[in-house]
Amino acid sequence: MKKYTYNDIDYELIKDYKSGFDNTEVLEKLTDYFIDYDYVLGDWAYGKLRLKGFNDKKNKNYKKINDIDTVDDYIKNHCAYDCRYFILKKIVTK
Repeated sequence: MKKYTYNDIDYELIKDYKSGFDNTEVLEKLTDYFIDYDYVLGDWAYGKLRLKGFNDKKNKNYKKINDIDTVDDYIKNHCAYDCRYFILKKIVTK
């Protein structure tokens, strides 16, 4: 398990398709906006990293449009064909 910390929140890299994960780029782009999301998808288009947040159904901020169960459909329909991408999962400690 690869663990990273951004904005004092720990994340686990759960998918790294075609070596899409770039820690330096994520450090620059992952803002406080993503704090409420359980997952962050990063995909590459035209040499630029794009980020999108997703949630589990248990999250109080859950909305169907950001359902982690639809991440594969999102990649297929909203990302460049066969692009490099990664998924970070927030590590929740109790």
